[in-house]
Amino acid sequence: MSAKAEHYDVIRKPIITEKSTMASENGAVVFEVAMDANKPAIKEAVEGLFGVKVKAVNTTITKGKTKRFRGQMGKRKDVKKAYVTLEEGNTIDVTTGL
Repeated sequence: MSAKAEHYDVIRKPIITEKSTMASENGAVVFEVAMDANKPAIKEAVEGLFGVKVKAVNTTITKGKTKRFRGQMGKRKDVKKAYVTLEEGNTIDVTTGL
């Protein structure tokens, strides 16, 4: 398995919300990452995939909400998010993937 495939196992998808858009104005990008991913692995994956320099990585775990589905109680999955702060002059356009 190539190194690039391993990076995609760490980083699942970008998160595009109002909060993440406001963070991007300060040079940060938000990704959904694997629950077992640690900060050095996330940093290495972002630098390897996008060719940028990472300044810092902050992570949060959002617990899944309990919701009703067709009258049955269900639970959304827990999600781990990584707020990746980039060095000055580096950008990632999450809408195009560049």
